Amino acid sequence: MSTIAAIATGPAAGGVGIIRLSGPSALSAARRVVRGLPEQPTARHAYFTRFVDGGGAVLDEGLTLYFAGPKSFTGEDVVELHAHGAPRLLSLLLSELLQHDEVRLATPGEFTRRAYLSGRMELTRAEAVADLIAAESEAQVRAAAAQLTGELSARLEAVHAPLLALQADVEGALDFPEEAEGAEADAARRLDALIANVRSFLADARRGALIRRGARVVLYGPVNAGKSTLFNALVGASRALVDAEPGTTRDTLEARVELAGLAVTLIDTAGLREGAGRLEALGIERTRDALQGADVAVLVVPPDATADQREAWAREVAAERLLVVDGKADLRVAGAVPGDVANASDVAEPSAAPLPHRGRGSGRGGEHALPGSDATPLSVSGLTGAGLPALRDALHTLLSGATASAVLTTSDRHLRALETIDEHLTRARLACDVSTLEVVAGEVSLAVHALAEVTGTDASTELLDAIFQRFCIGK
Repeated sequence: MSTIAAIATGPAAGGVGIIRLSGPSALSAARRVVRGLPEQPTARHAYFTRFVDGGGAVLDEGLTLYFAGPKSFTGEDVVELHAHGAPRLLSLLLSELLQHDEVRLATPGEFTRRAYLSGRMELTRAEAVADLIAAESEAQVRAAAAQLTGELSARLEAVHAPLLALQADVEGALDFPEEAEGAEADAARRLDALIANVRSFLADARRGALIRRGARVVLYGPVNAGKSTLFNALVGASRALVDAEPGTTRDTLEARVELAGLAVTLIDTAGLREGAGRLEALGIERTRDALQGADVAVLVVPPDATADQREAWAREVAAERLLVVDGKADLRVAGAVPGDVANASDVAEPSAAPLPHRGRGSGRGGEHALPGSDATPLSVSGLTGAGLPALRDALHTLLSGATASAVLTTSDRHLRALETIDEHLTRARLACDVSTLEVVAGEVSLAVHALAEVTGTDASTELLDAIFQRFCIGK
């Protein structure tokens, strides 16, 4: 196998830059640019060395580390050069390393791929490396770390072990039919337990999908409800245009924020109203499109709204995804009416967060009765900041089911495979009642194959290519 080399740190200038080599010629290639390394370096020992160009001129000083295979990340001999993080310096050193006849530039993810192929790392843990590098939020970091340490693998093994045992017993019953009395009943019992486990896994994995892609939170409501001001306050920057003239926002506007560790795409939308012009009507249609894909929709209600209007706006969204807030809290002080100018000092921050105001019903077009007086809507103001901590807490509560168990953050590939496993096991269970043991064995075998694709024990070259192309070069 060839020796590969790549810069393992980012392209920006920094305090430290790392070049990594892996393969049988890693040590001999490193000597092209390293001075001061012993003839037989001690594995896992850091040596202070000089880094030189092809003519022997000193370019830098730094650390050289040698990891002898198979006790290395890739399972091969690995050398790391820790120099100063100057991009041009690292490029010069890498170019000299690539002059070695047996060294070539690594492809994206090739170091981790070699770790997987050498048995140093399971496929799900290898995928976690890419997830950790790409993490944008605390929840994504923790989820990737849990997967990297093998917690997802342990959950998969809880399905894999009994599934393999069932496959062996069913196929044994087919090979020795004289000893197969009661095999269908036994298979049915074991399939029931497996299906329950897989479906529990699937439910958790679907909730955990929010961690990978991030949540979508849409602010919507009528014109002049204070949505754009609230959007700017939540983002912490003046992203949306704000004006007293109704209908200022004509399109959706997105910003990425982090909420209680979860990556959130916050979306401001055009206000809902009857009799809108052609351009504004297009914006309202985009508002409704955004609501269809929202994980949580925040209805911002203006101070002068009637109960009938509240109910009509709430029907735009399924109740389980709806959070209702009273906007423009700065105008909701004692004696103030819409249009009054309220002094910010008159608005007190709530001492405790009111209960999130949730709708009950089927959503747009269906029955949607709002909670009674026992559920007080949050009162918020993007202008003064009143109620914003309570709003963030309410959003965190609604989305917290996604972050409750980082270990179950699976990729779309894992999720599709689990759904396939569930389908085959369900068919196998049905076959126990209405078909033959041969059909049961066939469906169980297909479930085993689908699970093997997740764990990597039966992964095709095309699948591995697709997985490791997500990585950066040098990892």
